[in-house]
Amino acid sequence: MKYALALAAAALAVAAVLIAGHPNPDARMIANWPLAGDTRDRSGNGHDAVNHGADLQAIGRDGRAGGAAGFNGRGAFLEIAARRSLDLGTGDFTLTAWVFTDRELDDVPGDIASQYDAARRRGFRLSIKNNAGVTFNQANYRQLQFGIDDNRASDWIDCGRPGKNSILAFALAVHDGGLYAGTCEPGAGEVGRVYRYAGDAEWVDCGSPAPSNAITSMAAYDGKLYVGTGKYRLGGSALTESENTHLGGRVFRYDGGTRWTDCGQLPAAEAVSGLVVYRGRLYAGSLYKPAGFFRYEGGTKWVDCGTPGGNRVEALGVYDGFLYATCYDGGRVYRFDGAAWTDCGQLGDPQINTQTYSLAVHAGRLYVGTWRSGRVYRMDETADSDGRATFAWIDVGRLGEELEVMGMLVHNGRLIAGTLPLAEVYEFDGQAAWRRLARLDLTPDVKYRRAWTMAEFQGKLFTSVLPSGRVFAHEVGKNVTSDRELTAGWRHVAAVKSAGRLELFVDGRSVARSESFNPDEFNLTSDQPIRLGFGANDYFRGRLSDMRIYRGALDAADIARLAAP
Repeated sequence: MKYALALAAAALAVAAVLIAGHPNPDARMIANWPLAGDTRDRSGNGHDAVNHGADLQAIGRDGRAGGAAGFNGRGAFLEIAARRSLDLGTGDFTLTAWVFTDRELDDVPGDIASQYDAARRRGFRLSIKNNAGVTFNQANYRQLQFGIDDNRASDWIDCGRPGKNSILAFALAVHDGGLYAGTCEPGAGEVGRVYRYAGDAEWVDCGSPAPSNAITSMAAYDGKLYVGTGKYRLGGSALTESENTHLGGRVFRYDGGTRWTDCGQLPAAEAVSGLVVYRGRLYAGSLYKPAGFFRYEGGTKWVDCGTPGGNRVEALGVYDGFLYATCYDGGRVYRFDGAAWTDCGQLGDPQINTQTYSLAVHAGRLYVGTWRSGRVYRMDETADSDGRATFAWIDVGRLGEELEVMGMLVHNGRLIAGTLPLAEVYEFDGQAAWRRLARLDLTPDVKYRRAWTMAEFQGKLFTSVLPSGRVFAHEVGKNVTSDRELTAGWRHVAAVKSAGRLELFVDGRSVARSESFNPDEFNLTSDQPIRLGFGANDYFRGRLSDMRIYRGALDAADIARLAAP
């Protein structure tokens, strides 16, 4: 009798683990935070989260209050203490969650979940990335990424030269599954063109929208890729001036193939500087004098929004409710609230830092690169007794002996930046030191070489250089990136580590897979807490519900069931 009862119990146990021929994912769940009015772990494993400012009465998928946790993008997150039962080691695992983002953003979307030890460069992160202010470009916009690291990095790979005679991929941006490069081609009879990366060292010509010598900036906006044009003055890079004298300053929309739509001229501009999307609108700056800053109104119409004290704005980024701009007419940073500019102050010595060049958001803070000290500064904002914002700029170190810090972004947890005059690339240690990774341009007998701009694509960091015109790729840890804009509203996302691959799912459908790797090289054991709504990029701006962690890799059918409405 006892034996029969034991067999029956075993049969029931097996039946409980099988659903429609698939193992029951709940049997492998190690944590589940519904985030419906509290932060308790409903898996039964006791991994309750500590709330640091999240709104636990946020509107859920059913339209009712208390159905999700709301994150303000400016300090709110949930924290789960590291425990042996959460240890991921070298094994497979799956993260799933329902994620809400607004259509109109005034902040970086940020990190959904992370567990990262910056000192050991070990952990995982699931994020929605915006990389704006990467010199002139909004390089990535609303792109879902999943990465792991255990202090690993690849070599730098030469990905070829977009444009036979280009001196530079002035612009890089990822949109609708492609990496696009806009070139400067200064020779007689040549024009700036746009190319799409086709793998290895191949680039597909997408045509030239204008007769000027450069495509100077790029941004994805409203489901399309927009580019700015210009006559780049090569003297600024100590090179012979272009034989092409056509002015730019026009913006174009890419319509596929080699088709382009003219979206109008920026008044009095000969070259477009930064392009960025802020609160659902596209903004652009003028590279050369006279200074100009404009908002796109559709068709070919641009509205003058004024400049801060008549100064030129260059790199444009969005952070904590504002549009931020670097400056060509002084080592200052300004911010725009949709109506007016605020001066955020001088970075370092005004006799040395005469320009600010790039923006990046790292671990919830704004970082800015400079000319000619070759240093990076972090913004510390406080309020005075009357509630007015005050700004301090903290020097976080010089990049070798370089003079200018160009494109910067956070790649799989690490802040990385390019430089002039040697076209070197450096990695920040999180305190005040920078480690040299590589020199990417070895052109002889020139004064300046630039590691100009960057973008993340197919899990890698791509960097363009001057004057060789080549693009190089590098990967920190292992990553998978969905290289399309994540649609606003409620989306179900899943990140899977399985048998030496990473994979991303959106609304139950696989959208990206990484290259294969050796999982034994990535031990994610950590004494750091798991954080929901914060990581190496930024605090999350949006809402989360039903966050889950599973040991092992869920299959596509399991994920589709979790994503069902």
